[in-house]
Amino acid sequence: MNILLIGCGKMGGAMLRQWASHGAHSFTVADPAANDLPVGVAHVSKATDLPSQEFDLILIAIKPQMIADVLPGYAHALKAGGIFVSIAAGTSVASLAKVVGDAAIVRVMPNMGALVGMGVSGLYANDQCTPEQTRDVVALIDQTGTCIAVESEDQIDRLTAVSGSGPGYIFEILRSYVTAAEALGFDHATARKLVFDTVTGTVEAARQSDLTLEALRNSVTSKNGTTQAGLSELMRDGALDALFHSAVQAAYARAGELK
Repeated sequence: MNILLIGCGKMGGAMLRQWASHGAHSFTVADPAANDLPVGVAHVSKATDLPSQEFDLILIAIKPQMIADVLPGYAHALKAGGIFVSIAAGTSVASLAKVVGDAAIVRVMPNMGALVGMGVSGLYANDQCTPEQTRDVVALIDQTGTCIAVESEDQIDRLTAVSGSGPGYIFEILRSYVTAAEALGFDHATARKLVFDTVTGTVEAARQSDLTLEALRNSVTSKNGTTQAGLSELMRDGALDALFHSAVQAAYARAGELK
């Protein structure tokens, strides 16, 4: 596919680097501030530099508040039968359709893992998208990690609350865990290594296991041992479960408000 990427900020740039490394598609970036683009990626600074009817897919990676002003200038560059794909957070398909008209539109919610090719993205395609178009976009997003196709925009909002906002939750957990390790006397570098490697190894062990998370937890918890002592504090009065429930519910509610 010949793809136009409008905007090349942190997320758009991260996804572009993953796509460019696969070499399966041709890319043009439209962004006056873009720099250090992957080899082979074309660049334009303004819409008037683009020819008409050139691209199979236009990927919208600008800030939501810029869409109404910026997107119309580039929409002409989509080929007949092409598709718009948006990674603009909180921007509904209906909002995009007000700008580009009755068109095939896919809304994607990626997350920060795309920086290292381990992103988790949700994808919703409107009724104008053909099954082939949807498959093509799923395959494209899969190159940045994992892509989960959902059946409604409400499900995108729910996914946003879990995986879209999830890196923020995890960074805060890691920060708190590192601080606790430092309080035991470890220097910052050692505390980071202990925590990061523990988390990475534990996640991978869980990924490779057929056991439930509860069973895995129990398998490393000896009666009256150190792990049980620590878990008793983490699980006291169900506070940890309540915090996570509140966090994702708040994020889900906000996702709905932003549309």
